[in-house]
Amino acid sequence: MNFYDVVIIGSGPGGYISAIRCSQLGFKTAIIEKYNQFGGTCLNVGCIPSKTLLYSAEFYHKAKNMFFKHGITFENLLLDFNQLMNRKKNIINNICKGIKYLFFKNKITPYLGTASFKDKNTLLVLNNESKIEKINFTYAIIATGSKPMELPFAKIDGKKILSSTEILSLNYIPKKLAIIGGGVIGIELGSLYNKLGSDVTIIEYEKTLIKKLDFSLSKELKNILKKDGIKFYFSTKVENIEIIKSNVKIYANKNKNEKINLICDCCLLSIGRIPYTKNLELENIGIKKNNKGFILVNKNLQTNIENIYAIGDVIGGLMLAHKAEKEGILVSEKIYGLKKKINYNLIPSVIYTNPEVASVGKSEKELKNMNINYKIGKFPIKALGRAISSGEINGFIKILSNELTDEILGIHMIGPRVSDLIIEAVLAMELKASSDDLSLITYAHPTFSEAVKEAALMAKGKKPIHL
Repeated sequence: MNFYDVVIIGSGPGGYISAIRCSQLGFKTAIIEKYNQFGGTCLNVGCIPSKTLLYSAEFYHKAKNMFFKHGITFENLLLDFNQLMNRKKNIINNICKGIKYLFFKNKITPYLGTASFKDKNTLLVLNNESKIEKINFTYAIIATGSKPMELPFAKIDGKKILSSTEILSLNYIPKKLAIIGGGVIGIELGSLYNKLGSDVTIIEYEKTLIKKLDFSLSKELKNILKKDGIKFYFSTKVENIEIIKSNVKIYANKNKNEKINLICDCCLLSIGRIPYTKNLELENIGIKKNNKGFILVNKNLQTNIENIYAIGDVIGGLMLAHKAEKEGILVSEKIYGLKKKINYNLIPSVIYTNPEVASVGKSEKELKNMNINYKIGKFPIKALGRAISSGEINGFIKILSNELTDEILGIHMIGPRVSDLIIEAVLAMELKASSDDLSLITYAHPTFSEAVKEAALMAKGKKPIHL
């Protein structure tokens, strides 16, 4: 009999990490993946391929526009797009092999197939050979993730109307690319193809980019991307999309009274993601979902069926790989009997444009809505010696601290390497540090991290050194 202490459905960051942790804790563990490769959306059609391509695009952009400042010139600079895409494929395959090896080393049994619940202790797995295997378990963790959302009048066809999956595997660089949705995915992929030479236009229904960000970050990022050549339409609603011969025509309405028509080679829909629960047959065991289809869980990430948990995108909230990882560890240790909890306020968000954007804690708008008095320390990256020497001068670091106690309430960054710098902010807030604490640390010189110290000095009410 195929019996396991814990079965995980879905092998993305939340799923495969929870499987490893369950095995480490001594549970007989299995993991089920419906696709032919492990790693889920993040590894196969999300985080890893997009960051890989962003790195390549940034190298090309710098070679074309910046290297001559360093005395490095080319006679014939060429972009081999096929090689760029092949490198991405090889990286994905290597990491997938690494995950498979981790399953082997941790004695986790992998199944490739589509899982569905027969009852609260039994799963049926339909494999690629149309054979059904029955799996019995004590606990199950649903980690099936999410999929791109479509518009009612514009279905994703994978050729002209694309999701993030298809645009990461194109065999050409679009001359004109329209992106509907100015969220993280739209901004990153717009930045990617802008660097490769596409004429990029982003259409956003809201008044600003990524409305959950602190407004100062959204404003700075928009200004930088506009200088790079990306065009924006804000407060604009897309009303229809037509495919006319080899082009895509987008009909939109700006501020409810200005008609806009755009013609492009292809269009990316990045208007959000919805939970993926297809074929799970949750109704067989009565698992409850909300009106948007997300699985409902309690503070322990437990569904209304006590031996079944759910994590990651499928339960909503922040759709971040590291949030799913954190939840996967939490559930594994809850099942074992350890008392754990997650402070969602201290999960950082990162956008991998150039410059990068990173944020943790509360924004100014949130603090105002909470009636919390706060202080601001904001230091420009361009005042750093490291920034001047490297030629990476865009951005700032902003610290928000409690006006009475000086405890750090939020740190917001835009600039070079802030995806790594943000961990200092997370650690400081986990330890309930004050801005004064950060200002007293000795920072290596010259580094980008020195901007944290300068911003901390300003938040504390002291004068910065280099401004």
